[in-house]
Amino acid sequence: MVRKILSSALLLALFALVGATLVAATHQITAERIAANHREAILKRLDVLVAKQSYDNDLVSDTIQITDPELATPKRPVTVYRARLGGKPVAAVFSVVAPDGYNGAINLLVAIDYDGTIAGVRVVSHRETPGLGDSIDEQRSDWILSFSGKSLTNPDEQGWHVKRDGGVFDQFTGATITPRAVVKAVFRTLRYYSRHREEIFTAPAIPLEPHHE
Repeated sequence: MVRKILSSALLLALFALVGATLVAATHQITAERIAANHREAILKRLDVLVAKQSYDNDLVSDTIQITDPELATPKRPVTVYRARLGGKPVAAVFSVVAPDGYNGAINLLVAIDYDGTIAGVRVVSHRETPGLGDSIDEQRSDWILSFSGKSLTNPDEQGWHVKRDGGVFDQFTGATITPRAVVKAVFRTLRYYSRHREEIFTAPAIPLEPHHE
């Protein structure tokens, strides 16, 4: 009887070990695939936000990581891609997160020209409600294009809200939380850039590792 109990226990332990190993392996493979897809999506959008003829450096190699809580979250530093022409700063593209979307985090790219004007904003990934909050995606509407040309003075600080909150940006019918989160994240990024522009372009580069977003 004791021998049977021990055999059963060992068999259960073996099954548990194999199961845990399979789950861990699947998670690792899935996580790497997700990270690779996310990075590929970012690189494609970089070409849209910063015209290739406007810079001559390698954006992926000329990057920095920002951990300042003024911009980044504790668990996720912000990657900044820096564009230069002849060694002179042209633009900075921030990979930031709007943490307060309706269904969770919204991953964004915010491109800012050296003079502080927004070159463009694009959504990299989100989980917002189809037919409502997903209008932040340029494939669904042109709302995200309304950030181009904006700055800290165009509009002023009060203008950096959706219209329901007294700002200049449209909200979506039945979905105000999503555009509000994006506007807030873009403004926060723009303000950080204004305060730290010189150090952003002079900090030593940290090239991205494979699968790094």
